[in-house]
Amino acid sequence: MLSRLSISNYAIISEVEVIFIKGLNIITGETGAGKSILIGALGLILGERADSTVLLDKTKKCLVEGLFLHDNRDSIQQFFIDNDIDHDGEIILRREISVNGKSRAFINDSPVTLGQLQQLAALLVDLHQQFDTLQLGQDRFQLDILDAVAGQTEARKKYTGSYGRFMETREVWRKLEKLREESLKEYDYYHFLHAELEDAAFGEGELEQLEVELGLLTNAEQVSSALFKLNGVLDGDEEPITRQLKSLAQQVEGVAKFHPALQSLADRLRSAQVELKDIAAEAEQVSAGITMDAKRLDEVNNRLSLGYKLLKKHNVKDTRALLEVQQQVGEKIRRVTNLDEEILKAKQAHDEAFVAASGLARTLAAGRTSVVKDFEGQVKVLLQRVGMPNARLKIELEPCELNNMGTDRVEFLFDANKSGKLEPLRKVASGGEFSRLLLCIKTLVAGSMSMPLMIFDEIDSGISGEAARQVGILMKEMGQSHQIISITHQPQIAARADAHYFVYKKEVSGAIRTQLRRLDDAERVESIARMMSGEKPSASALQNALELMTAN
Repeated sequence: MLSRLSISNYAIISEVEVIFIKGLNIITGETGAGKSILIGALGLILGERADSTVLLDKTKKCLVEGLFLHDNRDSIQQFFIDNDIDHDGEIILRREISVNGKSRAFINDSPVTLGQLQQLAALLVDLHQQFDTLQLGQDRFQLDILDAVAGQTEARKKYTGSYGRFMETREVWRKLEKLREESLKEYDYYHFLHAELEDAAFGEGELEQLEVELGLLTNAEQVSSALFKLNGVLDGDEEPITRQLKSLAQQVEGVAKFHPALQSLADRLRSAQVELKDIAAEAEQVSAGITMDAKRLDEVNNRLSLGYKLLKKHNVKDTRALLEVQQQVGEKIRRVTNLDEEILKAKQAHDEAFVAASGLARTLAAGRTSVVKDFEGQVKVLLQRVGMPNARLKIELEPCELNNMGTDRVEFLFDANKSGKLEPLRKVASGGEFSRLLLCIKTLVAGSMSMPLMIFDEIDSGISGEAARQVGILMKEMGQSHQIISITHQPQIAARADAHYFVYKKEVSGAIRTQLRRLDDAERVESIARMMSGEKPSASALQNALELMTAN
């Protein structure tokens, strides 16, 4: 419920704060006093658009703030979780309009977008304005009404989840079909690439090894010559270095007893001799394996030429990357090959989801059909009470393809004057007729459709007398379980108020400003009497007003 509404610098309102209560809150006042301005200001925190023209003082910003107490409904809790906004038992919606017309919105002091503000406001408030009843003419809202009357709120949630899964499986199936269509166009190309790489049959690191081998084959003579010379100098000539080291080691050993360091020098000479002898032997062994093989040189060149061509073609730099390309192309080919199996599984999942959603849709359809006649009758009774004895509502349900609302297409048909011709609501109902019809419907379904706060802006347009009294009774009944805020010109409705607020104009510092105050019981009697008989009510008018207020 809306506990407090604060407005500053809006239209002809300088500063206004009003405390609303649970139940039926009625707002009255002279024409032009600013009653609808209050609703306009309230609309700002419900997400309606505005600009700098609403500013009373063009040098200051406009501020509208509403304090809501909520009932911890799951939908409200989920909103705060989804949008990562802190909250407790109170919700503060605030809207600021700057002097340049820019708007800022806040929820519990957290900056939010206008869309977020509208989303939360829709969970808190049902704003019913005289000509803002187009929603009733929409299929979705009409089906919402039938499901609420049929007690199918949970069934609708279950269906919505099932239909969502059906749509997901359909999307997966369609994407796979599209992928197969696109992949088939490229299949031959990928198959050619893979065959080319398979035929090349490069091993891990092969190109790098071939590059090393090519260098050796190309320079075989130079390498062999260097190794032959190395072997000769170390161990092959008439006086090789190894033999000289051996002789020197023997000479040093011969005099080692004369100095403690000489034996160590002799040992190191023998070690050097052994190491150089090993080097000479290995050089000879390596040299023996190097040959001038022209055939092998051609093979290596051809193999490298093929490798370089493929590296360039696939824009990679080494054998490993080339093998990865081969693997990736192979995966694409296997993907196309396996798509038929994936598509079959996706279609099976799609068909199963369709069957499940269709079954739940049939349950919804049966529930909707079962309540149509009774609901039409209940609406007719209420329409008679609110001064439309000749009005008739007829609900037509027709089957349609599965959609997010089930398999029903609905049309609310209306005849306001017993013309015998039923037409869709959006074509035949006037603003006043529409408002009273919607009031009747909301009276029947308000609890089921989670409308904790309902706001009515002059719903009594075009009615008086007994019809107005019945509208007041209906609103009073709804006020027992909901918070109602209503602007009215009818004393029969105002007399039913749990809290009565009077809007008036007052001169402040030479300017006319809108003011609002809550009336006590005595003031209510006088205000209702003035609504009935004029500015200076007679004693009988005051007595009639009191009787209206105390009547059952």
